[in-house]
Amino acid sequence: MFISDLELNHNTASIQRYKFSKKASKNEQLQSALKVYLLQAVIESFVDGILILTTQGELLHANECARRICRKLISAENSVNAIPEEIWSVCQSLMESRKLFPDQKISIESEIETDKSVKLRLRVRWLQLCASNDSVLLVTLEDCNQSSQNIAIADAKKYGLTDREAEVWLLRRGNLSYKEIADKLFITINTVKKHLKNIYAKQQDMLCLQ
Repeated sequence: MFISDLELNHNTASIQRYKFSKKASKNEQLQSALKVYLLQAVIESFVDGILILTTQGELLHANECARRICRKLISAENSVNAIPEEIWSVCQSLMESRKLFPDQKISIESEIETDKSVKLRLRVRWLQLCASNDSVLLVTLEDCNQSSQNIAIADAKKYGLTDREAEVWLLRRGNLSYKEIADKLFITINTVKKHLKNIYAKQQDMLCLQ
């Protein structure tokens, strides 16, 4: 069978276009996967908990901090992907507000404190995903107790507190009373007051140097 130069060139060009198209498709898939990976890496790096939910309460994504907070609120072993009722009720409030104010961008903030010594500050707002016309719920969770501990640890380094002063300050930042701190550390209330006086003095000295 005889193939003309024109047909040969046409076939060669078609093969080259196919290879280029296939390579471009692979590059697009790689870039898409990279974007997803980077987004997940960024979400995991957040200090606060991040939940992404559908309006039906389906969990699309949660970073480790959010999973840890949810485990504190839900004790059932089979509730791995369950959304705590305290959080979902705030989400429902946002969905109800959308019916009343469909053209406004509304977010809802709330604080949750349970009998399990869990204190949360949460914010729920709408998130529009590019791949879908439907909006999802973006929930940010701040563990207030953990935040207080982080601040206390940073203060201990900043003001050069002793180990005992750091322990006292950590508990004080957690809103424990003098008596509760004394009982927890097996010291007297007067000793607690003495440590706090030293801490405040170190803070004042630092302010004077600035």
